[in-house]
Amino acid sequence: MAAFIEEKLEEILPTVGKPARYTGGELNCIYKDHDTVDVKWAVSFPDSYEIGMSNLALSIVYHVLNSRDDCVAERVYAPWPDMEKAMRENGVPLYTLESKTPVRDFDFLAFGLSYELSYSNVLNMLDLAGIPIRSLDRDQDAGGRTQGAAVTDTLSSRLTPHATPLAPRAFPIVLAGGHCTFNPEPVAPFIDVFVIGECEEVLPEIVDTFKKYRHLSREELLLKIANIQGCYVPRFYESLYADPTDPTDPTDRTDSDYICPDERFARADRRMFRAVVPNREGVPKVITRRLVWDVDNAPYPTAPIIPFVEVVHDRISLEVMRGCTRGCRFCQAGMITRPVREKSPEKLMQLAEELVRSTGHEDISLVSLSTADYTRVDQVVRDMIDTYGDRKVGVSLPSLRADKDCVNLVEEIQKVRKTGLTFAPEAGTQRMRDVTNKGVTEENLFAAAEAAFSAGWKRIKLYFMISLPTETDEDVVGIADLASRVCKLARKMRVPNPTVAIGVSTFVPKPNTPWQWHGQDTLSEIVRKQYLLRKNITDRGVQLRYHDRKSTHLEAILSLGDRRVSDVVERAWKLGCKFDSWDEYFQYDLWIQACEEVGIDPYFIANRQKAYDEPLPWDHVDCGVSKAYQRAEDKRSREGKLTVDCHTEPCTMCQACDRVIVEGIGKKYAGTGRPLVPLASV
Repeated sequence: MAAFIEEKLEEILPTVGKPARYTGGELNCIYKDHDTVDVKWAVSFPDSYEIGMSNLALSIVYHVLNSRDDCVAERVYAPWPDMEKAMRENGVPLYTLESKTPVRDFDFLAFGLSYELSYSNVLNMLDLAGIPIRSLDRDQDAGGRTQGAAVTDTLSSRLTPHATPLAPRAFPIVLAGGHCTFNPEPVAPFIDVFVIGECEEVLPEIVDTFKKYRHLSREELLLKIANIQGCYVPRFYESLYADPTDPTDPTDRTDSDYICPDERFARADRRMFRAVVPNREGVPKVITRRLVWDVDNAPYPTAPIIPFVEVVHDRISLEVMRGCTRGCRFCQAGMITRPVREKSPEKLMQLAEELVRSTGHEDISLVSLSTADYTRVDQVVRDMIDTYGDRKVGVSLPSLRADKDCVNLVEEIQKVRKTGLTFAPEAGTQRMRDVTNKGVTEENLFAAAEAAFSAGWKRIKLYFMISLPTETDEDVVGIADLASRVCKLARKMRVPNPTVAIGVSTFVPKPNTPWQWHGQDTLSEIVRKQYLLRKNITDRGVQLRYHDRKSTHLEAILSLGDRRVSDVVERAWKLGCKFDSWDEYFQYDLWIQACEEVGIDPYFIANRQKAYDEPLPWDHVDCGVSKAYQRAEDKRSREGKLTVDCHTEPCTMCQACDRVIVEGIGKKYAGTGRPLVPLASV
């Protein structure tokens, strides 16, 4: 089949845009003879090559698996619509870049789920690979046919959109990881195994289990994998809902305070979610995330693949730490990756040397959720500039605090290569910044802006969010006022033609955050606030850009939904939805049509306020931070109270680690088995 694919590619590639996306052969690719390995992985990102190649997590997975002599891992990305069309017309299945092997011939197909708007691409890629989109349809009967599959004879018929293929052999185990898996339910029927948390230690366990039990049936093999910590196999669990016909059911059968805003969904399924529970014995009731505690010794790719085409992050990505304890109440990543675990400066310098030597890149990006909070960031930046400055290799920080010290640090970086300057105050008023627990004062922001303009910057970027819980019109107008005052500061300092570019996103409630109980603003309210903000921007130096309100509404539906939403995902894909994170392909109306056709009320999911005691679709996934802590944080936000950053302050009792024991409080949590994480040195 590889020879057939290569032959067809010679005909196809001259007719599509950016053909280098589909050729493979880049510098630092890893090639192995499939006949000499025991386990074959196709590692996938469900978006374009340019996005997927910039994803550090997928690079780590590729490295971890290929570091084993018994494994091969090869890459696959979502083909752009022109390439997909050509592949279907020519009977070319989804293939890996390294060997041009059809994806369906691998033992595992692993997806990285970084954002919910990629879900339709997952289904499209499965279909293009000739793999049934639903997990249960990948099981085979005694005759070798997929359960419920239609008999087909040719490759091209198997690649017809939405057709269920005949399987000549077992299909790959479809695995998914990434932040989206902390609410896996909206795509649960399509995935065989979710990996919850970090991958470096669990992937080898999955490989060893597969090798030991590969002779078993698919069902029995998945049962073995389900007993690996961090692995969630949805087929062994079911969702329970309130029974509206049972008067003895003690659970509220629906939310009596909810009023449906759209008559199309008047008869939609609004039964209250009750729980996700095992449907068989032998699997855990709660799936506990995997976390790598010793990040200094965790495997890290020091020879990443160098793409032929320009990608989103065309530079060295050097991870300095994991986790963030700033405690922003809207931020899912900061909650599910706790506690903070830092790499040593010595390890970072060692990795940097190997990466510079193997890639030829001219920029080292020090990446994390909040790099400026790395306790030895000044030392590392200055050491790297001293080491690589003469070679014209620069250093960049993707995330900055709004304070003068950060600006001074970036000014040091500017000596090698000019860089932009971006701050994220998140809200326009101090009240709202306290509600979010951002920990940034107006004094901090203006000190940072003054330092930036003094150092020669004429343009800075500010990121804000609207439609946050408790937000008022005064808070929205405060964004315009704050940006205008920053511009006036620049003019006062005689900065010629200063520009303050503000990016404004819309709040999306996320699972496992203090604001997971809040509903999103309605579309009409978001429009009103966007108009209010634009109307109040009168300074010619302020440039405004805000996110599409409809895509954020869909993101909320897919973030907060239970397993019933999977029918919406499948129907939307069949209606033609794909590449939903791209403006030119996003079709909101088709998603709403899909909700209507399957009987799901999108407003009930995305816009409804939830009670603290209401079961949530992700309660069976343990993110490490207790639900009680998140409730307490939400209550503190309503009072405008700040919570300290435990990276440098006393423990806040989130229970992500055992510091509660070290500091003599919360002793009832002793014996959880989580390593003790001491306070970081400052």
